[in-house]
Amino acid sequence: MWPQGQATRWPPPTAVPAPGAAIGEPDGRHDHALMVAATHPACDNGAMPAPHTVVFVAYEGMQLVELAGPMDVFGSANAFAEKAVYRLMTASPGGRPIRTDGGLTLAVEHSLHDLATATDDIDTLLVVGGRISGPVSAEVVRELPALARRSRRITSVCSGALLLAAAGLLDGYRATTHWGATEQLARTFPRVTVEPDRIYVHDRNRWTSAGVSAGIDLALALVEDDHGREMAQRIARAFVVFTRRSGGQAQFSAQLRAHPARTPAIRAVQQWLPDHLDDDLAVSALAQRAGMSERHFARAFRVETGTTPAAFVEDLRLEAARRLLESTELTITAIARAVGYRHGETLHRVFTRRLSTSPERYRQHFATGAVAASP
Repeated sequence: MWPQGQATRWPPPTAVPAPGAAIGEPDGRHDHALMVAATHPACDNGAMPAPHTVVFVAYEGMQLVELAGPMDVFGSANAFAEKAVYRLMTASPGGRPIRTDGGLTLAVEHSLHDLATATDDIDTLLVVGGRISGPVSAEVVRELPALARRSRRITSVCSGALLLAAAGLLDGYRATTHWGATEQLARTFPRVTVEPDRIYVHDRNRWTSAGVSAGIDLALALVEDDHGREMAQRIARAFVVFTRRSGGQAQFSAQLRAHPARTPAIRAVQQWLPDHLDDDLAVSALAQRAGMSERHFARAFRVETGTTPAAFVEDLRLEAARRLLESTELTITAIARAVGYRHGETLHRVFTRRLSTSPERYRQHFATGAVAASP
């Protein structure tokens, strides 16, 4: 989960960030300790390929679920395959035990530096997310380029993308992160093309995901890439999740990105809008609903929510259209009308401008279940 507070400003990868608040200091709330052991591969007798080595980069203040979720997905692949198709390894700066954001202490088996200088190749390097301010994060950033050179795939969950970006490993790539950190990622690292509304982004050998539970989506996608869709579907069923989740971060962020207004009348309009997208949502109509003048409503809405009424409405309509494309067989024209556009061409223009794709191509890529199978 992306931490609250001021945005982290990273120096170049070779420098050490200015020390901030201590990360993961004992606070007396928790005294648990957990040993995270590697999954050792079965002997390679020539009859089966060597397992994919997955290295999880752990550090003080990391989110436990962003390690445990993907790790359990890969572990389940081993169970379903009835052999070790993945070898799971955890590593931290200096091989030190780390304290998670929730207070659990993890003892890891490897040092990042030792793995970076070892001779064995890494299949998948996975950087988890968490609180990433302070000198501990600088230790991680320093080791990442050497680890990446030996890795076939370089991946991250949540704010782990900022660590990859700080190491220069996302320059020239498309990427995503937790919706609360996408603006910071784009602002601090302009060479990264940020796609803020995606659950995960795959660009060549870089895979980055949104926050927290999106790490499971990412791991399922990696399993599918390695062992096919059937394996990923079996694991998803066991986890009671979708193999490919319907919707992007927009389903969570369209309203969350816009702060709830302080003024009750404006806040009531915000809450009313998602269920009335096919109504007249001109600023004048919304102002009338709020009992305010159009000029005062538009100014107050922007100040209190951080966005304009028109931009907020477009976000909601785009989000709703994406969900309908992913989960229904409605025509583009019908979807456009359902979300408040008179013509399908208007929806086309919004998709092209906001997502650089068409509604048809979006459906081809992200429709699920029977929708994806229909001609």
